[in-house]
Amino acid sequence: MIKLFLVIFATLSTFANSLYDFNINTYKGEEIKFSSFKGKPLLVVNIATRCGYTGQLDDIEKLYQKYKSKGLVVLGIPSNDFGGQTPEGNTEVANFCQRNYGATFPITEKQVVSGANKNKIYEFIKSQTREEVKWNFEKVLFDKEGRLIKKYPSSTVPLDKGLINNIEKLL
Repeated sequence: MIKLFLVIFATLSTFANSLYDFNINTYKGEEIKFSSFKGKPLLVVNIATRCGYTGQLDDIEKLYQKYKSKGLVVLGIPSNDFGGQTPEGNTEVANFCQRNYGATFPITEKQVVSGANKNKIYEFIKSQTREEVKWNFEKVLFDKEGRLIKKYPSSTVPLDKGLINNIEKLL
C-alpha cells in the first residue's frame, strides 16, 4: 500500500510541474533553463543521426531560421532509444547535425525520451499527452506560456502547413 502511494505521488508530482521548472544541458554540458523560454513558442524535437527521418534536420534548420527572429525556439534533443540510431557521443551528434545539415538550433546532450528512465521533460510531455514518444523526430509544440499545443508524429515534416500555421499563430 505504501509503495503504491509513493508511485502515485511520484507520478502526480510530475504532473504538477510547469515546463519552466526544467533544465537540460547542451551537448557541451552548459545548462539550459526552460524558464529562459518564457514568452517564446518552443518546438522540441527528439533527433537522431542514423534514422530514415534524419533528413528532417535540414527542414528543422530552415524552420528555425525563418522564425527565430520572431521568437521561435527549436530544441533538438538527441536520443538513442529507437533502434540505436544515435550511437555517437554528444559532441559527435552536434558536429554531425552542424556539418551535414547546417544546424544552428540548440542541441542538447543525448537523453532517454521513452520508457521508465526518460528525461523529466519527456515525463512532462507524457503527462500532457498521455502518450510515450514512439520514434525519432516527434515534434512537440509549446506556446509562449509553456502550454503544450500539439505533439506531431515523426512523419510530420518540419515544414508541414499545419505545423507552420500553429507556429505562426503563436508568434
